[in-house]
Amino acid sequence: MRLLVFFDLPVVKKEDRKQYQNFRRFLLNDGYMMIQYSVYSRICNGIDGVNKHTARLKKNLPPRGSVRYLQITEKQYSEMKFLVGSPKKQEKTLNSSQLNVF
Repeated sequence: MRLLVFFDLPVVKKEDRKQYQNFRRFLLNDGYMMIQYSVYSRICNGIDGVNKHTARLKKNLPPRGSVRYLQITEKQYSEMKFLVGSPKKQEKTLNSSQLNVF
């Protein structure tokens, strides 16, 4: 399973920029990778992993702006097509087959 997080946060005031940086830092530290600006993706191990990471996401939401998430299967994610551009190096090297289950 994959979680896609989309966000649009205000960055006009200094406090807003700090909230943006804190949220972005949380996503990166929690294992998300940037697909595009304000679009992040994370591999989860089944529905339990999705529930765990959505709970973490909800605990770290910024006070203002718009944040959304979409839960999709790995097969659906792999069907994503590029209209312009190509996958980043990080996207090419990371896939669900590398997810270790203990």
